[in-house]
Amino acid sequence: MSGTSEIRFLPLGARRLAYEVRGDGPPLVVPAWWVSHLELDYENPGVRRFWDGVAQNYTLIRYDRLGVGLSDRTVHDSELTLDGEVAVLRALLDELELDRVSLIGGSSGTCTAVAFAAAFPERVERLVLYGSYPVGDALTPPGVADAIVSAVHAHWGLGARMLSDIFLGGADAAEHERFARLQRESATAETAAALLRLVYRLDVRDHLPLVRTPTTVVHRRDDRAVPYRFGREVAAAIPGATFIPLQGSSHFPWHGDVDSVVRACRQALAPHQPPPPGADNAQPVLLSRRECEILACVARGLGDREIAEQLLLSPHTVHRHVANIRRKLGSPSRTAAVAEATRLGLL
Repeated sequence: MSGTSEIRFLPLGARRLAYEVRGDGPPLVVPAWWVSHLELDYENPGVRRFWDGVAQNYTLIRYDRLGVGLSDRTVHDSELTLDGEVAVLRALLDELELDRVSLIGGSSGTCTAVAFAAAFPERVERLVLYGSYPVGDALTPPGVADAIVSAVHAHWGLGARMLSDIFLGGADAAEHERFARLQRESATAETAAALLRLVYRLDVRDHLPLVRTPTTVVHRRDDRAVPYRFGREVAAAIPGATFIPLQGSSHFPWHGDVDSVVRACRQALAPHQPPPPGADNAQPVLLSRRECEILACVARGLGDREIAEQLLLSPHTVHRHVANIRRKLGSPSRTAAVAEATRLGLL
């Protein structure tokens, strides 16, 4: 999956949000973590191993939030709210014309994923949460969060190393230094401190019972940054959620036993197998309006570029829609999808 990647930019007012589209298949979207850098992240072998494993046969979509990484580095305190995070995620999906996606949220990104799934259930197919928590001010004892934020703001070098100790647990010295450097290159001290304040004030307790999307919560038992009990609380509060506990202490899934986290996430994302042809309990296939338009063009023998020109879309957008259509119809090829759609009366 690593080989096919594009970094693009989404206009948000006068600023631009950097996002990456990598791979091929149904869309798997990652709400932004605390700080990130689309380009530098993938230089880490563990990051590559994790995302390549989880997103195999998916189109992986990640983004750097405003203020960090490859996005414009200006961010305003008034924008740092849960509603603001949801609005950015929605704007990105609208830009890519994605009607329905799977979300995989990690750490503070789980709050965005939960709030989005609660607000727009029709747009989320499956929800995977790793290292999640219901309310940020419970992550540390009283006063500790303020001390951490102050340290990051006052001395970003020492602050970055302190956070590395929290997030990475027993990683070796070289890995600690690499992550501390990544943090400093991804954001200024002021932005990092402002985003940490956001992490500690996020609260999704009222959103959790509203989630109706099939949800899996994955959490390491000895997570040093987000205690294990918070993952259990999140899973218990989401109706029908599945909880998968794992061994380990590192907060980041690409450290420690990466493969166990990959397996858990892949298990959560595995789509239901379509019922056999002619089965009495077969469910109707639901295609969006855009998917129906594209399917009609496919049936006429048009290729991605021709469809893109006709519908004023990018070829990549068309390609993803066709992949979604094939998945929904349980068809291995475009020809088979057209045949199945004809049998179901969709054409």
